[in-house]
Amino acid sequence: MNTIKPIYISAFAFLVLVGCGTSKQVVNTTGLVAISAPLNISKKAPITENDLQRWSHLDIVTDTIPGMSVDRAYTELLKGKKGVPVIVGILDSGVDIEHEDLKSVLWTNTKEIAGNGIDDDKNGYIDDIHGWNFLGDITKENLEYERIIKDKTLVDEATYQAAKALNDKKVADAVAGKTRSEQMLEAIVSGDAVLVKHFGKPVYTIEEVTAIVSQEPATQKSKATMQQMLSYGLPIADLKVAVQKQLEEQVALINGDHLKTDYRKVLGDNPNDITDTKYGNNNVMGPDKNEILHGTHVAGIVAQTRNNTLGGDGVANNVQILTIRAVPDGDEYDKDIALGIRYAVDNGAKVINGSFGKSFSPHKQWVYDAIKYAEKKDVLFVHAAGNDAKDIDYAENFPNDSEDKVKEFADNVLTIGALNYEYGNKVVARFSNIGKINVDVFAPGVKIYATTPNNTYKYLQGTSMAAPNAAGVAALIRSYYPKLSAKQVKHILMDSGIAISTDVIVGGKATDTRSFSTLSQSGKIINAYNAFLMAEKMSK
Repeated sequence: MNTIKPIYISAFAFLVLVGCGTSKQVVNTTGLVAISAPLNISKKAPITENDLQRWSHLDIVTDTIPGMSVDRAYTELLKGKKGVPVIVGILDSGVDIEHEDLKSVLWTNTKEIAGNGIDDDKNGYIDDIHGWNFLGDITKENLEYERIIKDKTLVDEATYQAAKALNDKKVADAVAGKTRSEQMLEAIVSGDAVLVKHFGKPVYTIEEVTAIVSQEPATQKSKATMQQMLSYGLPIADLKVAVQKQLEEQVALINGDHLKTDYRKVLGDNPNDITDTKYGNNNVMGPDKNEILHGTHVAGIVAQTRNNTLGGDGVANNVQILTIRAVPDGDEYDKDIALGIRYAVDNGAKVINGSFGKSFSPHKQWVYDAIKYAEKKDVLFVHAAGNDAKDIDYAENFPNDSEDKVKEFADNVLTIGALNYEYGNKVVARFSNIGKINVDVFAPGVKIYATTPNNTYKYLQGTSMAAPNAAGVAALIRSYYPKLSAKQVKHILMDSGIAISTDVIVGGKATDTRSFSTLSQSGKIINAYNAFLMAEKMSK
């Protein structure tokens, strides 16, 4: 689905896209009115850094930001209440379980004795204390279309030809893009050097750059260049790394390096045999913390400890994070995803977040069966819609809950599009996939602040960030209303959301405006406050 994997998007990617036991306590909702979208509202002042760090928790009416009203739900509906613990499976690249803001919210397998080398609970996974790592020491992987090209027996002829055509196009794009990437990197490096000298410090803001008054040609040129670069919301140091990585990827594509490498070999299993399950290990952080930024960020959005003065706040306050490492830098294997879903279900997860996706799925039936298994066990699977600015009613997006893109085979999958923090015609993230049938609802996904490895915090963006925002609200509902089913919670999040009926820009193209109501099945954005009002009513 997306050449930058898993599904999150950096500022540089913008360029290339253009580029137990607690009893239920009743929440008193008597006389309360659901929030609705204001017809005419705009941010009266620039968003502050504090508000930006938690904008997904803010309120569309009182804060004039299209957040999920999480803070309002806590303050007005949940104050003094306590729900039951809910296990949330993070099916991703791995999680930094040593992070200061996550280590208190980890799921621990109490049936397993740590470090004794014995499968104490006889679930097939030895010493799985905080989850399971289906990737072993793998970090890099092929994209699915590359695996299909290397082994055409995986698919039918039509799918093979589609994979081959995609590869040919990507190679051609890489040839054309390589020069642009080189020029961009040079512009960033040279422009940054001039402004560092101008300011006398290594880090500066877009506001400071905008305020520069200089007749010096080099300074004027650097001002214009760095204004553009900073407008994408990524620190210059991170932007340099992203561009360099993209350049290296383009060179690898041109040289055919990926097609020459078997990344999976080191794991020792047969990825085309779903019954071959004795692989992986219990190190849910993997071999390199630098490779688990995505999963750590996703986990933080759901569950980083609230109100502890560290970093940001998670959406849910009574959850345990169960980590399933199954998403590499490349495309995930269907086998790992299917087994990962089943592992999370069997170990008590009530919500599973899946911030990943791809356009080809040779063994999609394995994943479909796992989703059906999760439905049977009353588990909600929240999935990112993808970052290609495509309509997934037509474009492929795996995994999904429909074999024909029309009829759902399960009712426990919630597919999430991404919102921008600007309410108005730019409220849809420019990269977000859409789909009147196959996207269910939208949630915040631009500039989301959360945990990253080694006790750090960063802004990331993508439908990968929108999905855990939705998963966090789902976990909250399941905590305070544990008798509601996964299916009920899914429809609460869709039906209780705030409807937006105005036209919005789609795909970042000012010439493409559509009614927001046509971009998803619900035509709404998730709202925690409204969800609790509906959950209370439904529980009665």
